[in-house]
Amino acid sequence: LDVQVMETFKTKLGADHPSTLTSMANLASTYKNQGRWEEAEKLLVQVMEASKTKLGADAGKLDVQVMETRKTKLGADHPDTLTSMNNLAFTWKSQGRHSDAFALMKDCVQARQQLLGAEHPDTLSSLATVAGWS
Repeated sequence: LDVQVMETFKTKLGADHPSTLTSMANLASTYKNQGRWEEAEKLLVQVMEASKTKLGADAGKLDVQVMETRKTKLGADHPDTLTSMNNLAFTWKSQGRHSDAFALMKDCVQARQQLLGAEHPDTLSSLATVAGWS
């Protein structure tokens, strides 16, 4: 169903419309929940690149807003909040804010290690990102 929604938005609204990008992110979340890590990551990269192009600096502001809202509503150590931290780090990196992105991703790794464990795929993904950025 998520694939169908995404394809419909792409056809009707265009590949870079915010609703299309949201549906792509939702599909990536579904893939992640199904253990389809590579497909989820590939789709999220597409969303981040399109968001960067479409929204520019607003993407960072929106990512901060999502992260702060999730912290307030779900708690700082909730997995969805940590995903928001991860997304914000990628946005900042794409905007050239490398030191901010690196610091936030390191925080995300530490929080995921404590909450999810060192061997959890999300933890390992964030850890690989930090290693690649250093």
